[in-house]
Amino acid sequence: MPGGSSSEKDRSAAQETSSSSSDEMAASGSVRSIVLPCDEVFRNLKNAKRFAIDIGGSLAKLAYSSTVVNERKTAPKTKLLTNETRAHSTGLAEMARESNVEGMRLHFIKFETKYIESCLEFIQQKLDQSGLASSSKAVKCTGGGAYKYFDLVSSKLRLEVHKEDEMECLIKGCNFLLRNIPDESFTYHHHDELNKYHFQTVDPISVFPYLLVNIGTGVSIVKVEGDTEFDRVGGSTLGGGSFFGLGSLLTDAKGFDDLLRMAEEGDHRNVDLLVSDVYGGAYQKLGLPSDLIAGSFGKTIQYSNAGPEDHKTPPADADKARSLLLMISNCIGQIAVLYARMHKLNRIYFGGYFIRNHHITMRTISYAIDYWSQGEIQALFLRHEGYLGAIGAFLKGAEEDSKIKKHASFSDMSSLYSWNEHYAGCSGLGRYVPTAFLSQNVNINVLEMECAKKNLMPFPLLANAATYRPDTVDLTQDDEARAYWIQCLERGVDKTVKKAIESQPDSDDAAERANNFQHRYLQHLKLLRQKPFAYGCLNVRSLLDLNEQLLNEFYFKDAYQLQKYAENEAALNELGEVLKIIDSLEWEDRQLALVKGLLAGNVFDWGAQEVVKLMEREGGLSFASALEKLQPRPWLNDSFESWVESLRKRTHKCAVIFADNSGADVLLGVIPFARELIQRGTKVIIAANASPALNDITRDELVELCVKVAEIDPAILGKALSSGMLLIMDNGQGSPCLDLSRIDGSLRAAIIEHEVDLVVLEGMGRALHTNFDAEFSCESLKAAVVKNLWLANRLGGEIFSVIFKHELPQSNGL
Repeated sequence: MPGGSSSEKDRSAAQETSSSSSDEMAASGSVRSIVLPCDEVFRNLKNAKRFAIDIGGSLAKLAYSSTVVNERKTAPKTKLLTNETRAHSTGLAEMARESNVEGMRLHFIKFETKYIESCLEFIQQKLDQSGLASSSKAVKCTGGGAYKYFDLVSSKLRLEVHKEDEMECLIKGCNFLLRNIPDESFTYHHHDELNKYHFQTVDPISVFPYLLVNIGTGVSIVKVEGDTEFDRVGGSTLGGGSFFGLGSLLTDAKGFDDLLRMAEEGDHRNVDLLVSDVYGGAYQKLGLPSDLIAGSFGKTIQYSNAGPEDHKTPPADADKARSLLLMISNCIGQIAVLYARMHKLNRIYFGGYFIRNHHITMRTISYAIDYWSQGEIQALFLRHEGYLGAIGAFLKGAEEDSKIKKHASFSDMSSLYSWNEHYAGCSGLGRYVPTAFLSQNVNINVLEMECAKKNLMPFPLLANAATYRPDTVDLTQDDEARAYWIQCLERGVDKTVKKAIESQPDSDDAAERANNFQHRYLQHLKLLRQKPFAYGCLNVRSLLDLNEQLLNEFYFKDAYQLQKYAENEAALNELGEVLKIIDSLEWEDRQLALVKGLLAGNVFDWGAQEVVKLMEREGGLSFASALEKLQPRPWLNDSFESWVESLRKRTHKCAVIFADNSGADVLLGVIPFARELIQRGTKVIIAANASPALNDITRDELVELCVKVAEIDPAILGKALSSGMLLIMDNGQGSPCLDLSRIDGSLRAAIIEHEVDLVVLEGMGRALHTNFDAEFSCESLKAAVVKNLWLANRLGGEIFSVIFKHELPQSNGL
């Protein structure tokens, strides 16, 4: 049977990485700077609501939900975010309403099944100590162990145990992850030295159809066309059980992972019969290369037929393990490709105990799929494939609860509420962390997800939502950029600590919590230096999101709240004079002044170290001095003339402006720019963050500011606010950057309803770090000042260079 290449490069690469797969799976190879205590692994148990568990022969996966308070009682009270009224409710939505808390989190924990009794005892102890029992009366259980450990789970957790269909849970869990984690799937490229993991974009609206190949003891092949529409179309008895069983007979391997380590070190050419062995070289007419496998284990016959006088040495265990892995992987790959072609599917996801992020397994599966499909199909793997069953079982429990409480049932929870990966509580791709667990040392893998409290959907005016990637630079691949940005954030963390402490002057433990935040953030940055793929595709956005998540973990919901308040008050005092100056200008001069004001406002950014130095010096940074800092025209990217020409030709129906920072940015830059559009007859939607990040303006803060704005300019802005010509909405995010694949569903609906034909992205986080290359089906503006010297030089400019990028859709005749 054709199989993996046996080239010298292939073999040497296998030897070089013989310890890398075990490095990912074993605690001994983990980055030990982050060691999670047991209480941190099983977090928020005192607020746990519902449980589910997937018990396999080797690994058990626990799932539970908890309510999370992001605010200390000793900290100054901040206004809670106002949520949009939802037309539907679910079991999880009900959980969110059960308590006046700020968030809801899903916890998924993976550990070896042999420790299941100890884990269940620990959970019950914590629930008893808290004085609170789980609000659920039952635990959902799936997997083969649902029968074997039925009585144990029931007695330890003192809950009814409801067994759930394993395949149904797998599909439900897979759909949930693909919809909610943008970098959930990836292809594996062993010979790509810079980036072995290539993360894929999955449009959450068009997840289906796909083929799921689950490789456990055997192989199940499932065609998935919807949340409840799936069929097991085939399978094979050749799977993980065959590999382990035959491997145990053929080698002295002590376990499954030991067998895989052997396979990494082996040379299958000592066991397999190659095309060159049969034909003396390549078979040119059939296009078969010389190093292709013609017969798995074909050479072993010479050892069985050899007499004592032949002095032939049997193949090493590692060689046999390698041959066995290639044989089974190739068979699975061929079957998968045949079923994919039969059902006209071009996406094949692989999961199951056989995968588990083992490099050698992913490598051989990938090679087999590529060979049998002639490069037309790629093998796709999942970062969290081990949790599929537990997630699915948990969701089934939440669905049933919603029906019992007579709320509208749902077929897909993620269509009503979206969830974000909570990096701050995750252990990273394929990485186990050692945990002091009762009297044992247990290696545990952790995934956490937080409820966005919103339905996040793709921005409707993306030219192609399926291929959209928000991030301009992939730090997973760009070594220089990764080293720079991680170092930049390490240097800037002291400033964040200072602002966090200042934001809670009445708290007696703010300094201690801020220092703990700093320690944890630096630990995560250390991990990402070594394993940039740990949380998917690494980029500036994910680094900043991790910063915000950890601040919330230590109860700093808005570290810059006092700074924002001061800057907002100062900008409000200037707004009237700024509007007066703008109104005095001729039309074209006015357009240039408005654009410069938009750019000058963007200079005020506490996320840029060069600007922070200016703002903290004596006298600070004024709006007038920010205007002077701007690069003279022509700008680094200068589409101003194109923008003016467009304004001469048309009046836009509706514009959506994604605003950035508080203070001068939004009040002296964005508001005057929006006011001009309104005067031209254009409706304007200003979209701000749903929750705090750095010194970015939030929707609630902007609504309050607009009350004062209306008093300053009642004739235009006041009237626009009261008449609906100016709408303030949230973008559904709490990040300094902007991912347009996940915006608030209400904003999406408004964009469609009001026929938005102009998109304005303002600020480095929204127009440069993300979306610089984004293409839209309507006219767009991307405006930012480059406030980072390293980035400016990389772009061919200097500090305070200007990006003003005006683009028309290709189909637009303007």
